[in-house]
Amino acid sequence: MIVRTTILPGVLTLEPSMHHDARGWFMETHSDAGFAAAIGTDLRFVQDNHSMSARGVVRGLHYQIPPFAQGKLVRLLRGRSFHAVVDLRCDSPTFGRHATIELDTVIPRQLWIPEGLAHGLMALEDCTEIAYKVTAPWSKEHERSVRWNDPELGISWPLPDAALLSAKDAAAPLLRAAVLPTPND
Repeated sequence: MIVRTTILPGVLTLEPSMHHDARGWFMETHSDAGFAAAIGTDLRFVQDNHSMSARGVVRGLHYQIPPFAQGKLVRLLRGRSFHAVVDLRCDSPTFGRHATIELDTVIPRQLWIPEGLAHGLMALEDCTEIAYKVTAPWSKEHERSVRWNDPELGISWPLPDAALLSAKDAAAPLLRAAVLPTPND
């Protein structure tokens, strides 16, 4: 597995090894031991999620506050997707900064997002499918969001004029008005 860092501490891309032969290919998409070695700690995933989106759909920027803060391991199954991760850790030197990555099916990278960061994605093709593992279950009372196009964040979304959002995501607050995840929540 090839592990690469991003500008945000703890946010990583993980590229599993692919084994090709005349029949096609094989790759191990997850192993607890391999993942723990890559991120430097042992975590337990409690839920798997799967979404399909049309071109232009934006989901996020989502996060959960403690005690249901989630780490996410994101993997593209089909299509192409653009991902933005925003550091919401108040004590972080990169608070309010973002990292972006495009996932495609050519290079089967996965994106690791630790607790305390918001994640959003934009589908770049119709029928884009994303699967992700989370370290805490979904909790309606603890879910939060930040507006995907908050000008202070300065995220350059690839298809801003084609953006399709849920009513909840369209009404998300700007970062300066958001309820942020703090270790003492």
